[in-house]
Amino acid sequence: MKFEEFGFDKRILDAIKRAGYVTPTPIQVQAIPPGLAGRDILGCAQTGTGKTCAFAVPILHYLGNNKPIAGSGAKRIRALILTPTRELAMQIDESFATYGEFMPLSNTLVMGGVGQESQVRAVKNGVDILTATPGRFIDLVWQGFIDPCFVEIFVLDEADRMLDMGFFPDVKRVVEMLPKKRQTMFFSATMPPEVQKLTETLLSNPVRVAVTPVSSTVDKIDQYVLMTDKTAKPDLAVWLLQQMPKEASVLIFTRTKHGADRLSRKLTSAGIRSKAIHGDKSQNARVDALTDFKSGKCRVLVATDIAARGLDIDDISYVLNYELSNEPETYVHRIGRTGRAGKDGTAVSLCDFDEKKLLADIEKLIKKKIPVEDGHPYPMTFFAPTPKKPRPPRRPRA
Repeated sequence: MKFEEFGFDKRILDAIKRAGYVTPTPIQVQAIPPGLAGRDILGCAQTGTGKTCAFAVPILHYLGNNKPIAGSGAKRIRALILTPTRELAMQIDESFATYGEFMPLSNTLVMGGVGQESQVRAVKNGVDILTATPGRFIDLVWQGFIDPCFVEIFVLDEADRMLDMGFFPDVKRVVEMLPKKRQTMFFSATMPPEVQKLTETLLSNPVRVAVTPVSSTVDKIDQYVLMTDKTAKPDLAVWLLQQMPKEASVLIFTRTKHGADRLSRKLTSAGIRSKAIHGDKSQNARVDALTDFKSGKCRVLVATDIAARGLDIDDISYVLNYELSNEPETYVHRIGRTGRAGKDGTAVSLCDFDEKKLLADIEKLIKKKIPVEDGHPYPMTFFAPTPKKPRPPRRPRA
């Protein structure tokens, strides 16, 4: 199938061709037609499947070929995309700018972590398409800078990530602000009970689309694991990166923010250009790190799971799980950062004795054994759980 066959606005088609898109992905094939028809959509798809284009095209086509509903004006928005992370919000806004390059529509984003002044200026006269994180959107509505009463299309993206990050109360507040009559598109990589319950209140007779279930990993991703000791992981990571092609881009995942910073410093001291990105970094620092990584100025990005489903970066050669996640589904999201758009990719995991149970949970989820690679210089030597540190004795009450 070709994009021409969908029958959407030629101006969008010209922009898509200019961006290098030729053949739609499975999620786009399933979601674009009902989206163009104004149907509600319930989509189960992980990042990297092309779902931003799947909901952006119907939004651009509708808004570009229909006048705003009566009564809308200053402070109004016509389409709202709600997403959990700042990085994902920026990328969605960039996608709308790309696909809507030749459309007479305005788009912008509002998000926390930065001052609101420039965002207020961008929305004060109304905007056609607004991408937002929940907290900042609610703040600007309460301050009177945004009027959500005229939203015609609402997209909730990465719903399960919203749940994981504790945003569900804010999501429900946003939904209560929106008009009852609207088109709603709902996307989530998994459907836990809380998310499923939300879909029942949000959607009206939705078209269901499902692509790449979370328990499956991209076939083109070569996966393997190195068994080692926890104390040897920093040196093993340096050794691994030194074996990789110098032009290869590598995304490394750690469990904690401090761990990301420590590893980045270790790599830098070994002569490997790297930067860390996590929730404690300022928005400017996060943008700079992503920009340097995308441009190749920095070949290694060390991240916490804030990046697991928030980054859309092409041509990541390797994903390195420096520490395995406590949630097996997160492994799938992490390694999905490589092998995108049909390209090859490699996912390497470092596993110490304490993480063997986590590895077993991952293999159970993906229904396959991950090959163990031997022959590295830091093999596992400790075959017992790490002793837990004793709690300090409580002080006696006076």
